Amino acid sequence: MYRPRVVDALLADRLTSAGAVLIEGPKACGKTFTAEQQAASCVYLDTDEQARAALGVDPTLVLSGDPPQLVDEWQLDATRVWNHVRAEVDRRQGTGLFILTGSATPPEDTRRHSGAGRFARLTMRPMSLFESGDSTGEMSLAALLDGHRPTARPTAVTVPRYAELVVRGGWPLNLTRTVTAATRANIDYVTTITEVDLPTIDPARRHPRLARRVLQSLARNIGLDYVVTRVAQDASTDDTEIARSTVYDYLAPMERLMVLDPLEAWSSHLRSRARLRTSPRVQFCDPSIAVAALRTGPEQLLADLRYFGYLFEALVVRDLRVFANVVDGTVQHYRDSDDLEIDAVVTASDGRWAAFEVKLGQADIDMAAANLLAFARKVDTTKVGEPATLAVVTATGYGYTRSDGVVVIPAAALGP
Repeated sequence: MYRPRVVDALLADRLTSAGAVLIEGPKACGKTFTAEQQAASCVYLDTDEQARAALGVDPTLVLSGDPPQLVDEWQLDATRVWNHVRAEVDRRQGTGLFILTGSATPPEDTRRHSGAGRFARLTMRPMSLFESGDSTGEMSLAALLDGHRPTARPTAVTVPRYAELVVRGGWPLNLTRTVTAATRANIDYVTTITEVDLPTIDPARRHPRLARRVLQSLARNIGLDYVVTRVAQDASTDDTEIARSTVYDYLAPMERLMVLDPLEAWSSHLRSRARLRTSPRVQFCDPSIAVAALRTGPEQLLADLRYFGYLFEALVVRDLRVFANVVDGTVQHYRDSDDLEIDAVVTASDGRWAAFEVKLGQADIDMAAANLLAFARKVDTTKVGEPATLAVVTATGYGYTRSDGVVVIPAAALGP
């Protein structure tokens, strides 16, 4: 059964304004199933060898289905598909002709036209808690950016349940699996990344053991600054020292697979003399990747609340990224030379913005609120405007607005 996704409405909208829509996201996040809901015809290049062969003879044999036609895993013949679709959009002068889905970003190709004016792009990530049915969605990001202050009663999601949700991840196929089965599936997913996907898109990355160590190091550093030297040192062993250049060699294809999803730094005008830090933070498309890379489970997370806190933050960042698509927005983090850090800053395309701190425990809400207020005082609001919302996302409890104006949001009440 298809579960509605936040991207459904965005896809429908783009099909009315662009000739082709490109949906990109990691494998198994649900791109194909989502695109099928709005496609009139489909071709699957990853499983249809005859279709791939026909592309080399005459693309019109394959790419002339009823519109919108879904072309799944288009990057397997990227240049030919892209250029033909672009040409067809120009020839037909219509909208909603093609939907292209891909789970790896193809390398730049000078023979491939930019597609400007013909293609719309959508990024799809694994399911948010709202999409998987684990959040009520009562406290909407769009409403918060509009200046509203929604409330929510405590949900049934407990801290141990959040540990299970982190381990399970937002993968649609895991929704009907037990936590144990989902854990096994995610470990297999990581194994496929290191042993099959990385060597496929970059044959030079053909050492699964090395790729696994780099991935495990990134998993241990989730939520921290993206410091390649630290990753290299952490991935090295007594027998093998990994160079920074080697780490870079593996990071690029992991990003092309959209498994590694760094959180960029927010930059803006400040009133203070503090200097902005520009390093991105280590994040995956889903925190379950980190858990699977380290082969851990809910019990181990509950025994290490510090690390669990980073994973809980990654869970919330994932959901904010999904919801930010509704306002054509971005999600970034903030850190300055005074070591003031804000976990997520959401900026809508029209300039409205909101800042979020993420804390697993109720005891940290006061400190998080103080951080947010200190941050707001540093920002030059004459140039970027007042924040629409300052909010602390936590695991349990009520959703409400404090006397200092900071909103408290249970993660299982956050929605689009």
